[in-house]
Amino acid sequence: MFDYSFGLGVAVASLLICLVNLIYTFIQGRTDKLQNKIFISILAILMINSVTGIITGVYGANPDLSEHSAFALQASRYAYFVTHTALCPLFFYYVSSISFMSTRLNSVKMGLISAPFFVTEILAITNPSTHFVWSFIDDITFKREWGEFAIYIAALFYYVLAFVVLGRTWNFISGKRKTALIFFFVLVAVGVLIQLIDKNMKVEVLAEAVGFTGVLMAVENEDDRTDFGMGFYNRAALNLDIGSCLKHNRKLSILVIRINNFDLVNRLVGNGEINVISDIISDYLKTVVRRYYIYVPEKQIFVLTIYNKTPEQVEKLAEDITKRFETPWDYKDFSIQLSVTVMVADIPGQVKTTSEVFYMIDSPIPSDKDKAVLIGDDLNFIIRRKMIEDALPRGFSENSYEVYYQPTFYLNGKLHGAEALIRMHDKEIGNIYPDEFIPIAEQNGLVDDIDDFVLENVCEFLKSGIPQENGIDNINVNLSVLQCMRPHFVDNINEIVERYGIEKKFINFEITETIAASDYGALSKVIHRLKEEGFMFSMDDYGTGYSNVSAIFSMNLDVVKIDKSLLWGAETSELGMIILENTIRMIRQMKKKILVEGVETRAHIELLTRLGVDYLQGFYFSKPIPKDHFVKYISAIRKKNMKSQNK
Repeated sequence: MFDYSFGLGVAVASLLICLVNLIYTFIQGRTDKLQNKIFISILAILMINSVTGIITGVYGANPDLSEHSAFALQASRYAYFVTHTALCPLFFYYVSSISFMSTRLNSVKMGLISAPFFVTEILAITNPSTHFVWSFIDDITFKREWGEFAIYIAALFYYVLAFVVLGRTWNFISGKRKTALIFFFVLVAVGVLIQLIDKNMKVEVLAEAVGFTGVLMAVENEDDRTDFGMGFYNRAALNLDIGSCLKHNRKLSILVIRINNFDLVNRLVGNGEINVISDIISDYLKTVVRRYYIYVPEKQIFVLTIYNKTPEQVEKLAEDITKRFETPWDYKDFSIQLSVTVMVADIPGQVKTTSEVFYMIDSPIPSDKDKAVLIGDDLNFIIRRKMIEDALPRGFSENSYEVYYQPTFYLNGKLHGAEALIRMHDKEIGNIYPDEFIPIAEQNGLVDDIDDFVLENVCEFLKSGIPQENGIDNINVNLSVLQCMRPHFVDNINEIVERYGIEKKFINFEITETIAASDYGALSKVIHRLKEEGFMFSMDDYGTGYSNVSAIFSMNLDVVKIDKSLLWGAETSELGMIILENTIRMIRQMKKKILVEGVETRAHIELLTRLGVDYLQGFYFSKPIPKDHFVKYISAIRKKNMKSQNK
């Protein structure tokens, strides 16, 4: 009686576990993906197996319960084998689905992999006539045949194959998914071995039911992959899924939809509406692709993954999306016009790594890319960005960085100082200018090292005494806002300068107007501390930002550098002249020294002399030049001045 009563209890427990899992799956609405459908199919098989176990337990314990007990036992055994034979193959397809491996298998490979399943399934289906898998003695007593062992061998084949797929995709599966799948593998292996050793211990289905409960909690439950506010997959899910596709050479296309006026929309509807963009366009996007092909790596960026479409179809889809965005969107009481740029790329054709995918997502779009759809060669800036990012760290070991100097002058033509400017000469890329590589360095954390490199070179130059001997009052060194905000920034600056033993008055730090606008209070404290140490401070590129003028001039600056655009604008229009004149007058009234950049003609000098600025800088005097050339340049000026004095 032990085997049947024990089997009955285990079967009831298995049925209840599977039933709860199935109900929970439908309540959560996770039924639309292929992996969801396979999971539900597996639960259905386990429920059928549980019911057959209940029948076996009831009629096996009471063979005289009815005249149909023999038929019930044989029918339940038949249903068990026909369905259970499909369990391990389905689990293999389930693992393949969540790892994207199933999408790379062609029909030939899929046929070969499926062959053991079809063979064993035919054995189970035809058993009533062949008795290859099992038989009954006296119509009641169950007996194993050689076919059952063939089914176990096929199951082991799919079990191992699933484990191999899991191993190949290990790095692209989240931690809790790994734990759940390993738990399932171990638990099922133990259950199968126990029942294989002792057929009366009917624990295999229970082990599988409990194992799939773990899979439900960790794999089917996608809370860690979902942006709750947006309702789509998050950045981590995109990274894992694209990585898995690349690992298995799964071809797809991605459409990156960037909302260009995100900040403006937020201000329009109120910053409390944090998911406003998703609320506006989510229903539309779900008409373009299924919801599980939509990712939100940033609140203003949506990524659509497109499978099994030709390049022409994908491009047409991108054009249709941009056309939809040409018309306003209704949101509550607002009619909102969204400005978008759509980028289209093939994987692994154009984009070959997850890093490149996120370059595409995170990189600012170059100003010369004014098209609504960027595709093909339009995306070369991503490749360029990656090349520069790779070049930045090796620049230190390969001596790719070099400090150039551009002189500054008094109005009377006397040498005043110089500005230190970083340049990069990479062996693979060639010359790279700071306006291209500095923003990338700020994002990957190397800007501090670059800024320190410039300061070290300037200190070494000043220690030589050459600048001072040739009449240089100070050298301007640019600071990034990230460098200013890092802990112990002032201490680090002091340590570098004091190590070289130079006077701090020879260094004039520059910050840009737009940088200053980001945090007046913190920058004022930094400037105050550095000026107490004896350094000088300038505002660079004044006239290009939209800062609070009063706040800027409360920062105790020594020099304000007017951007060249104001000077050049004064040449071309009366309004430009008014702006330049009034800007200079205002700065003068605030008791600040004035340096004007972009001086390129004698007419510029005459104009600025009339307006009464203090210093000049521009190509009229010299472009930025390497240190050796700069030394020759200022030495020649000194000799020329000495000859003039001797006369």
